[in-house]
Amino acid sequence: MFWRNTNVRRLSLLAVVLAGALLARPQIVAAQFQDPTQGMGVRPDLLKDVGIDQKLNDSIPLNLKFRDEHGKPVELAQYFGSKPVILSLVYYNCPMLCTQVLNGLTRSLKQIPMGIGKDFNVVTVSIDPTERTVLADAKQTLYTSMYARPGGAQGWHFLTGEDDQIKRLAQAVGFRYAYDPDSHQYAHASGIMVLTPEGKISRYFYGIQYPERDLRLGLVEASEGKIGSPVDQVLLFCYHYDPHTGKYGLLISRVIQLAGAITVLLGGIALGFLFYGEHERLHGKKA
Repeated sequence: MFWRNTNVRRLSLLAVVLAGALLARPQIVAAQFQDPTQGMGVRPDLLKDVGIDQKLNDSIPLNLKFRDEHGKPVELAQYFGSKPVILSLVYYNCPMLCTQVLNGLTRSLKQIPMGIGKDFNVVTVSIDPTERTVLADAKQTLYTSMYARPGGAQGWHFLTGEDDQIKRLAQAVGFRYAYDPDSHQYAHASGIMVLTPEGKISRYFYGIQYPERDLRLGLVEASEGKIGSPVDQVLLFCYHYDPHTGKYGLLISRVIQLAGAITVLLGGIALGFLFYGEHERLHGKKA
């Protein structure tokens, strides 16, 4: 029994040491966990200029012109003035990350007591100038149905527009993306922005999950014209389709890589404990 407990303690200590080593040397994680489409520890060239810069307290140009989900010409200004606005930049034919952004936003919005159209508006803009109203309309129908609360269809708008208007908006909020001509897809990071009723950037939320409490607080502060503080960036990047492997690549920031690697490591150690216990039980019966 003493020998068994000693070995369990040793295995536990080994787990702590290995986890500490991974934390101290994240490049080891990148070297060991490789996706066939890309190296996880190094940004592909397409992503070197992709990201989301925080431009807190900057104003976006409200005179930019787009088309709404019904094909009607609109200016951004008509969604501002009296309520804060959640802004998301995606593209509707995105094969992976944009859907997760919109799904995560919908889940969070369903949990907060404030209502779309009543207390704030949501504006989603496609970064792909080739996308048309039919896609925007389908997306609005889908996500307002998922939201399933009054005011959704009146307060959540899905816009399309011309390239110069899209780029001016993206530049104003620090949303840097790149087009991949080989796959005809866009490389971009994930996140949303909360703006004041006057169109000033109040807060950024990164990733695909937006804590309900933080999002509600961000909307309250934005409604009062307050500007939040810079936040740490934990970026997920949508990458391109690889025709050679038939897979979509997803480049995840080092923080997420590390968390996944440690999970795999500790899971392996737990399985080791189970196999060891089964081995001891069988040998104990034979004895």
